Amino acid sequence: MSGDSQFKLFSQRRFMPFFMTQGLGAFNDNIFKNAMVALLVFEGSSLYGLNTDQLVNLSAMIFILPFFLFSALFGQFADKYEKSVQVRRVKLFEVVIMLLATLGFWLHNVPLLMFVLFLLGLQSTIFGPIKYGILPQILRKEELVGGNALIEMGTFVAILAGTIAGPQLAGIEASWPYWASVACLAVAVAGYVYSRGIPEAEASAPDIRISWNIFTETIRNMKFINENPVVLNSVLGVSWFWFFGAVFLVQIPSYSQNVLGGDKHLMSTLLGIFIVGISTGSLLCEKLSGKQVEIGLVPFGAIGLTLFGLDLFLASPAAPTAGLTTLQFLAGGHNWRIIADLLLIGVFGGFYIVPLYALIQSRSSPSHRSRVIAGLNIINALFMVIAAIMAMLILGPAGLDIPHLFLISAILNAVVAIYIFTLVPEFLMRFLVWILIHTIYRVRVTGMDNIPEEGPVIVASNHVSFVDPLIIGGMIRRPVNFVMYYKIYKIPVLNFIFRTGKAIPIAGRAENPEILENAYRRMHGVLQVGDVLGIFPEGRITSDGDIQEFKPGIDKVIAEQPVPVVPMALCNLWGSLFSRRDTLLKRRPYKLWSLIELRIGEPIPAQQVTAERLQQEVERLRGDDR
Repeated sequence: MSGDSQFKLFSQRRFMPFFMTQGLGAFNDNIFKNAMVALLVFEGSSLYGLNTDQLVNLSAMIFILPFFLFSALFGQFADKYEKSVQVRRVKLFEVVIMLLATLGFWLHNVPLLMFVLFLLGLQSTIFGPIKYGILPQILRKEELVGGNALIEMGTFVAILAGTIAGPQLAGIEASWPYWASVACLAVAVAGYVYSRGIPEAEASAPDIRISWNIFTETIRNMKFINENPVVLNSVLGVSWFWFFGAVFLVQIPSYSQNVLGGDKHLMSTLLGIFIVGISTGSLLCEKLSGKQVEIGLVPFGAIGLTLFGLDLFLASPAAPTAGLTTLQFLAGGHNWRIIADLLLIGVFGGFYIVPLYALIQSRSSPSHRSRVIAGLNIINALFMVIAAIMAMLILGPAGLDIPHLFLISAILNAVVAIYIFTLVPEFLMRFLVWILIHTIYRVRVTGMDNIPEEGPVIVASNHVSFVDPLIIGGMIRRPVNFVMYYKIYKIPVLNFIFRTGKAIPIAGRAENPEILENAYRRMHGVLQVGDVLGIFPEGRITSDGDIQEFKPGIDKVIAEQPVPVVPMALCNLWGSLFSRRDTLLKRRPYKLWSLIELRIGEPIPAQQVTAERLQQEVERLRGDDR
């Protein structure tokens, strides 16, 4: 599938039934929630003395409550038992819930409808860890980003469709919300039918003992998240997105009416634009990341969220235009700036969220991956509640309006992003590498499957330019620890990237024997823990475009730690901006986005590795393309 689009997954039985099951579930949640809210608002319902506005906020909290209470418990179930059977049981549970919803609508029983809402939250709580835990089992690694993008796109489209359909179905003239009930039941049954096509996904930790103490298990889930700093900060990044996204998504209806002066049709249009943006950004992730988990997109997404969040504040009118219709809004040329801001906030949100979900799935241990997702759901729910409280305080006691809420959220996003990227510089390092290989160069890679998915391995390449480690490290799916000449390692700006990427500086014995011995110690350490070691056996960047004689250092490393070596060749880099073909004063004009190649050969077994053999393989791969 390496040459196929992510949409090819729609023709795969291992993905399509799951996609439809997930999408129909999100659609049904939002049909019911919004149908119920419409009834509460337009029929002036009350409960225990609470008014309509209080009931709407209470309903939102009731839906979120199960995530706090039961995520840790059902994260264990997701890891312990086979997942496709669990999905089918969850969908049967949804059918039962919708039968209760029908009864609640028929009797117009607000307490029963609130209980149904709680059960829907419980069902989502059970399904969440299974959803993100099953994807790495039914998809290959190179499909993980595309699969997550499709799931995110489908989820947000379902949210939009349910948000629009719920009130419309509830508003059809009838003695009770008959059509809303029929729709909820039909969608639940359709979801169960699709769930029967989901392929088997074996239990990842069948031997764990279920702990029914939700408090101690919640603490244990947080410890699982905390095991890996990258996973921890990815979880915090995802939760922050739901904080930021909740602020914008929840406020769009009020923004449409109170700031722009529009009607419900304008509200639906703006919601649609926002969700189309998220869907587009999610789908673009696979193309921009080259089918790998590219966390360099996360800072890119964070920058976009801040910039366009700030611009939405600046583009918002000082006073609403009363009775503004959608056509009138679109006819106003200055309003297209608001449309662009909402669309691009969504697009950059997709860039931000999809790689983070894929990173959590790929870096979490399979034995407790679903429990990590369960912990993520708890933190997500907490951040969404905090977002609601912040919005209430800013729009209430603080006396500010919705555009100022957007401004504050955008500034907070910048602060949080800087904090996360300071804690885990890998995000920012990958962003700089991504910028390099997507602006200065276009990189074509062949033979990527020759690099083992796991275990210690050495990758060896010819050395053409100062940015060779960035190009190779940016294209290989596994993190690579490069050995490089210590003077190149110290180059300003690049040093940050090399240091963050855990590069290993090396020097000749005559130059600095201490640096040399420390480099060998670190090389052995990389291989001992099963990571990838990157070397340039020439020992220096070529000055004439030809491959220089490979140094015998590789023989010493292999003699002490026999691991396979993967030869690779960088092609068409000679004469580029960072090569040594021309001096700085004689540097020729260089065409940006120039096409270069990374050709990866088959692994050479440790017992066959010599400097001479390795040089022959690299020369064969490069051919005449310098």
